[in-house]
Amino acid sequence: MRILPALAVLALGGAAAGWWITAPAPLPAATFEGLTGDPVRGETVFTAAGCASCHAAPGAAGESALVLAGGQRFASDFGTFVAPNISPSDQGIGGWSVADLGNALMRGVSPEGAHYYPALPYTSYAKMQPQDVADIHAYMQTLPPSDVASLPHELAFPFSIRRTVGVWKALYLSEDWVLQGDLTPEESRGREIVEALAHCGECHTPRNALGAMDTGRWLAGAPNPSGEGNIPGITPATLTWSAGEIVTYLTTGFTPEFDSVGGSMVHVVDNMAKLPDSDRQAVAAYLKRVAPVE
Repeated sequence: MRILPALAVLALGGAAAGWWITAPAPLPAATFEGLTGDPVRGETVFTAAGCASCHAAPGAAGESALVLAGGQRFASDFGTFVAPNISPSDQGIGGWSVADLGNALMRGVSPEGAHYYPALPYTSYAKMQPQDVADIHAYMQTLPPSDVASLPHELAFPFSIRRTVGVWKALYLSEDWVLQGDLTPEESRGREIVEALAHCGECHTPRNALGAMDTGRWLAGAPNPSGEGNIPGITPATLTWSAGEIVTYLTTGFTPEFDSVGGSMVHVVDNMAKLPDSDRQAVAAYLKRVAPVE
């Protein structure tokens, strides 16, 4: 009979260890101390990150796309995620501090201490600089508020249990850059945009069975989460355009073959076209530097 108490102790110990492993881990409290946000620079960060592309109301365009009421739906193998309201209102992030926003973007942790699902691309945003967060926070506070309530995600068990996201984060949340080595300042800026702010890998990189990016096949292309076709690879193995042609595409939406951008890339090109030309050149330089993967 002594085995029963021993098993009970082991079970409790395992449960305690699991609870500890899956606990949300916010950034150190001092991460954002002393930072002052610049809303002008914040607009550039906001645009590069494509925030309005996901968090504007469905069908919103032009100035109305800056009302970040949420509501767009994103299908996945795990269920349908619904973008929340992130406008500066009580229904959105109106009461959030810079640290609150930083923990959401860089750690996937809510102000209440719960996990966010990685539909919010914090595996990419984890590489942001704290000053980027302070700047984007300052800019977002200037946007129009919306009182539209956020809608719940549509996830089946067990994906509906947020605590399990802690296991996923322990496996896949990292601040490490994919492209390592000695980079020029231009290539480093391109890496910052592609790997972190614009989170290009989230769509252009294949994923494993748990939905994490397979960085060994970085930017090699992937099935479209909607189930309609594939997202192309953008490594030198498949994207054979010159750097100048890449810049032109990101500026105008036209390919060297005189085709035009379509699908979700319409939003990406619209955002990229608003950035300084030097940023588009940096993206092209980065894409020419990544490993060619079929």
